[in-house]
Amino acid sequence: MSESPYPADAFGSPAPVLSVSPVVLPAPGRAVDLHLRVSVPVTGSELPVILLSHGQGYSNHLSSLDGYAPLANFWAAHGFAVLQPTHLSSTTLSLAPDTPGAPMYWRSRAEDMTRILDGLDVIEAAVPQLRGRLDRDRVAVAGHSMGGHTASLLLGARLTDPEDGTRVDLAEPRIKAGVLLAAPGRGGDALNESVAQGLPFLLTTDFTGMATPALVVAGDQDTSAHLTVRGADWHADPYLLAPGPKSLLTLFGAGHGLGGVSGYDVAETTDENPERVALLQRLTWAYLRSELYPGDAAWQAACDALAAGPDPSGRIESK
Repeated sequence: MSESPYPADAFGSPAPVLSVSPVVLPAPGRAVDLHLRVSVPVTGSELPVILLSHGQGYSNHLSSLDGYAPLANFWAAHGFAVLQPTHLSSTTLSLAPDTPGAPMYWRSRAEDMTRILDGLDVIEAAVPQLRGRLDRDRVAVAGHSMGGHTASLLLGARLTDPEDGTRVDLAEPRIKAGVLLAAPGRGGDALNESVAQGLPFLLTTDFTGMATPALVVAGDQDTSAHLTVRGADWHADPYLLAPGPKSLLTLFGAGHGLGGVSGYDVAETTDENPERVALLQRLTWAYLRSELYPGDAAWQAACDALAAGPDPSGRIESK
């Protein structure tokens, strides 16, 4: 894979990062209180917020507040406050398999993010270095794999609860933009039989109401045979089936790990590629900058640079 078509310093010098965990939010009615990691630059004010939702991998700790350091550290070093919850689906919690919502806790995952936004005063009080530094009007959500499903619900995707048949709308209006990384696509006959039976909430995913701006990231080698019969194209569904404004970043040669976003040097990354991760760090940062700060040219500049490279690492389309 070629190097990034633009220099790292095009995004400014990274700041030292302060990372605090666990920050505990009391959560009555939840199986356990909500634990999260807070990562911020050591200086600066009016920091935009990214809620980062982990996926479900084979490792014990990546699916928790301890995962996704390549993304969290980069975003925090370049001016964002990154808040990472440990969802109930995390293997670190070792919850009993008959816990309500198991095994994926799809509803609780989205509710975790709303709980965090409701609890920002508590979070700031728990991290004195954070007090008064958040821009609560500029909030984004990002998620990888199952975390991408969580993010899609917060951005306006809907589904039918397989337990009671009700139509579920968990859209969070305080979230202004999103990034979906290797997120699940549509349900129905796109799912393989085991997923349709074991994770029936995925059968009815509907992206037609997902109106919040979002960047969908898909690897062209991410066949995800454990989930879908449609191959890599399935991960583009949140872009193709949702209304605009949306952008789709297709990464050439990328598998489900997108080069290694879930952690540094993790064994479950089948497509380990530090250059791809570096590219993704910068493109996602630029996208969120421009969505949260209208008029900011970072995203357009990043798109132009990617297209101008002699050996493009991916392509971007928008609607």
